[in-house]
Amino acid sequence: MKMRDKRGQVTLFIIIGIVIVALAVLIFLFFPKIQSALGFGEESPSQFLQKCIEDSITESIETLSLQGGSIEPVSYFMHQGERLEYLCYTSEYYLPCIMQRPLLKHHIESEIENNIEEEVSACMIDLKDSFRGKGYSVQGADEGFEVELLPEVVVVTFDSSINLNKGDESLNYDSIRVVVDNNLYELVSITTSIINWEATYGDSETTTYMNYYHDLKVEKLKQGEGTTVYILSNRDSGEKFQFASRSVVFPPGYGASEI
Repeated sequence: MKMRDKRGQVTLFIIIGIVIVALAVLIFLFFPKIQSALGFGEESPSQFLQKCIEDSITESIETLSLQGGSIEPVSYFMHQGERLEYLCYTSEYYLPCIMQRPLLKHHIESEIENNIEEEVSACMIDLKDSFRGKGYSVQGADEGFEVELLPEVVVVTFDSSINLNKGDESLNYDSIRVVVDNNLYELVSITTSIINWEATYGDSETTTYMNYYHDLKVEKLKQGEGTTVYILSNRDSGEKFQFASRSVVFPPGYGASEI
């Protein structure tokens, strides 16, 4: 009885071993085709571009965030070695400032687009060369793209599709996007609200924002010559956006003359 049990176990192990070997052979022979059919046999164009331009996008965001939304600020206030663009400014006494970037979100999106344009062109060339090197013919891959600030993310969307063909295999990618995690959208929205206050009333009440956004810190630093430096930061992520404003400025000695 024991001998039969042992023989049965040995037979079972042999069968299992044969099945495992057969599965391994089948996977080796057919898995590349299965991958291709499901669309993940090769790195997709979106994945390729994500790796290629993500650092450039992140660097652009960091530069813009430290300088009030412009890569090369024209009208700015120097603060701790950084050029903080005036987003609301007046050179007159007693008057509220005039908004310099009323469409701040759109301006920042354009700044990112212009700053990464060369990198995108180079990455598109590398993308085509990479797939051609793997035996694919590449069609499409127009370099037109747009950047959009959305809640929690910055998205780069490419205008056209890419078609990859190799033998009987044909892959079409209609929606090519690169997504970078960053909540610049929220900080820019709050900034726009603050400069609206500055332009309307000459000042802003920042505690209201911190009461509503519990992860938000707003620093309001009064400087000389009537300038105010604003530093908005996310307490959790460390992301920040800083800028300058100059509104309802009083002449030197104004307070003393009234006493």
